[in-house]
Order: sequence, then C-alpha cells, then structure tokens
Amino acid sequence: MYDVILKNGLIMDGRGGKPYKADVAVFSSSIALITNSNISRGKKVVDCTGKIVAPGFIDSHTHSDFLFFSDPKASYKVGQGITTDISGNCGIGVFPYKNPILKEFVKDVLGEWKDWNWNDFSSYKAYLQKNGMGCNEAFLVSHTALRAYVMGNDSLREATEREVEDMCALLSSELDKGAIGFSSGLYYSPCVFASPFEILSLLKVVASKNKIFSVHHRSEGRGCVKSLEEVLEYAKESGVRLEVSHLKAIGKENEKNIDVMLGMIEKYREEGVDVKFDVYPYTFGSTSLFSLLPPRVLAYSRLEQRMALSLDSERRTIKEEIMDPDGWDSVYPMVGPDAIKALYLSSHPEYNGMTLSEIAGIKDLSDPLDALFDILEDETGLAVMTDVTESEENLEKVISHSLSCFGTDSLYSSPLPHPRSFHSTVEFLKKYVMERKLMTMEEGIRRMTGETADRFGLRDRGTLEEGKAADITVFDPELLSLVDERRNRGFSLVLVNGKVAVENDGITGELGGKVLTI
Repeated sequence: MYDVILKNGLIMDGRGGKPYKADVAVFSSSIALITNSNISRGKKVVDCTGKIVAPGFIDSHTHSDFLFFSDPKASYKVGQGITTDISGNCGIGVFPYKNPILKEFVKDVLGEWKDWNWNDFSSYKAYLQKNGMGCNEAFLVSHTALRAYVMGNDSLREATEREVEDMCALLSSELDKGAIGFSSGLYYSPCVFASPFEILSLLKVVASKNKIFSVHHRSEGRGCVKSLEEVLEYAKESGVRLEVSHLKAIGKENEKNIDVMLGMIEKYREEGVDVKFDVYPYTFGSTSLFSLLPPRVLAYSRLEQRMALSLDSERRTIKEEIMDPDGWDSVYPMVGPDAIKALYLSSHPEYNGMTLSEIAGIKDLSDPLDALFDILEDETGLAVMTDVTESEENLEKVISHSLSCFGTDSLYSSPLPHPRSFHSTVEFLKKYVMERKLMTMEEGIRRMTGETADRFGLRDRGTLEEGKAADITVFDPELLSLVDERRNRGFSLVLVNGKVAVENDGITGELGGKVLTI
C-alpha cells in the first residue's frame, strides 16, 4: 500500500514539457509510481482534479540560515510551496565558525542566535537537524565565514598569501563535507576587501570540485557592467560554474545597462563560460541600512562607526563619499531618499515603515543623509531597509530571459521582513506567469524546480520522476493569492520527502526536511 496517492492531477514535471494527467503514488520518502492506471490503495488518497501537481519549488537564493531555529516547521517556506532552500548566499553564512566577529558580520541579514554550537558544516548540519526541519536546506560555503575564521578581527583588509592558502584549504574541506558550492558578496564587508588573487584562488578550489560559485557582484548600480565583467572574467579564468545573484541594474540612470548585461552573459556563455543568474519577482529589495555607508566606514567596528558619525567633520566627508563614490556602489544617490525605507530598526522602531525623507521631515533636518546618520549612530541592534531598485520593464526582461531561475532572496532577520520572504512564489506565478504571460506555466515551474536542481547539482529532486524524492507541490492556479502579510492561499498539498507539510493551505507541522549534500 502506498503512503500517499495524488489522483487526477495535471502533471507539470519540472522539465518544461507538455502537461499531462496522471496519478502519482508516494511510498516512504520517494515517488514510487506515475501512471494512468487506476490506483487507489493508499493510506492517504487526494483528489487533485483541476489542480497542478508539480515538483516542490526550489528557492535558489535565500538567507534562511537561522530560520529553522525559530520556526522548525519552515512555515513561511512550505506555505508558499517551497520544499528546498539554498542558503549561505551573498557571501553571508554561519560556517565554518571560530571567531565571534562572524556574528557581527551576518546579523543584519541573518539575524541573531545565542548558541553557536558548531564549528564546521558537519556540526552545523547536525545542530540544524536535531529538532527537525519542515523543508530541505542546501548550503553554500560563505566567503565572510572563511575570512572571519582565518583572519579574525583583522579581516577588513587584503589577505596575505598564507591566509589565502588557509582559506582555500578550509573551503576544500567544507565542500568535501557536502556543501554544494561557494558564495561571495563583493558588495559587502569583509568580502569587498578580497584581492583578485584571493578570489581566483578560492574559485579554482570550487572548480576542482565541480561545484558552483554564487555571487552578489561588486556593483549593481553605476558600475554594474564593469562589475559583472569582473566576475565573468573570474569564471572564465578559473573554469568555475557561475551563478549571478539577483541580477539587476539599480537606478534610473542605469536601467539601460540591463540589456548590456544580458548580452554580456550570453556572449560569455558562447565563449564557454557556464554562467546563469537568479531573480526575485519584486522591483524593490532589502538589505542592511549600514550598507549605504562607504567601504572605508564599513571597515570600522560598530563602535568606531558610531564615533565617526558623531563628528560633524566626518559626516561631511562621508556625505561627499556617498554622493560622489570612487570605485564603490553608492545606492543612496541612485535611488534617492524617497525610495529608501526603514523596514525595521531595533533602536528606533517609531521610524519603521518611513522613508529617509519622511524621517528627516519629522526630525526637522534639511538633508535626509543626516537622518540616516542619526539612526545609524544610535543603532545597537538591527537596521534593515527596503529600496526601490529597478523598473518593472527591466525586471520583466530579467525574469523572462531563458538563463534565469527563480529565487526569493528572503530575509528573516527582523520581525518586519520584505514580502518576498513569504509570497514570492505566488507573486511570480500569479503576476508574471499568469497575468503578464512572460512564459507558460510549465516553463515557470521549470524555472522554480528542474532548472534550479540541475544548476546546483541536486540530482534526486526537482522533477517528478519515479525514484526521486517525494517533494511535491499541489496547487490551484486560480486560487493563488495572499491571505495576509505572511500567508498564502491556493496550496492544496505540499509534501517534503513524502511528509505532508501543508494541507489545504494549513501548516501541518510535519518535519520531513533535511540538510541536502552533494
């Protein structure tokens, strides 16, 4: 007898081919049978008439490293049909761990956790799995963690040759333990201080293991073309597979560059570079408010930053650097203070939801940068922002491109996260697939499942095939919608390794997930 039988559904198998009607039988954690024959002997039989039966969605770019500690059920993931996450992105991750400085580097994006009872991928995996997991998680080794482990409190500079050798050995060891690749965030501290020698040395290790390099490249604004070329050249020289994170061109003056960037990626692929990219379905992003500061200020400790921002002379210098940046990506002048919103501030919650311009008005300040500096000078906890980064036209170009795959870039560090953390799959399918018709439903599902599994080497899931893991999402496309700011409607059933994680839009609490390794 089968454990679960899904009857009469429209199968979209994750390969993008023509949909077909069939029954799917699950035994234990695997897909046992896909057939047109009438099968009914199952412990649980679900009528899927009028619904799509698809592989569980795979989130190619997320920051869920601490999510399972606060919510083992992974409610915000499985509640939108996601059965597998890929974390450790943008060079921000929590292993290997030795020096507490890593906690400071990652807390704005990942949040905080008191008990770091691990030191490498193996011990982190064991710690993560001990209380169960609602969905699967795969991990990239993060550049920040490598630098913090090897260089400690002195990681805000170029590494020496010996330090690079130590990072390479550490990366090799973590990849051998099952991490699926390596990520860097060349926009963020401390990765921004890495030399070309360091980056190439690390990428050659990744290439030697036939694993992937995912990167938030150095500039997504004024320098986006040159920045993209930098990482494409790294991939060309090292031979690594390259995944460009959340491809975009920030700022109205840079919108024209998205066509150039897409053309560059196509050109490098023609030259033999294995490069693709991911995208989340929103025109506005979210990150740390501190990231608006110049790199030299980001190199300071938080105490030193607060001291600098307390000095009028230093404020004037920082303003000049922000408004006229030299060799770094200054988001503030590209999008403007009306497009930058304080999403969550630990020390000043009264400003949550306000733009920098609005905060400046309340404080009777003529320059919104002074409002920013006042906030950061006082802040001892989290400071998370949203910013309008691109036009709808450009976003549609990126989403519809044949080399793109789906990601959420979800953050769970603050109590008031970006909606992409809860609703990305619904936004993607409802708005861009069904309403805008940028692609067929079967192609949209391929971008969320089979494409991502192939890209990241997750061979046992991503498609509906006999013998593969029973990660399955059943949904009614006509019912897809938002219930409230954190819940969705339209998901009849979500299976994670054969366990029922969602039934009729409700979270069951079954913990079928695990840490995936390759």
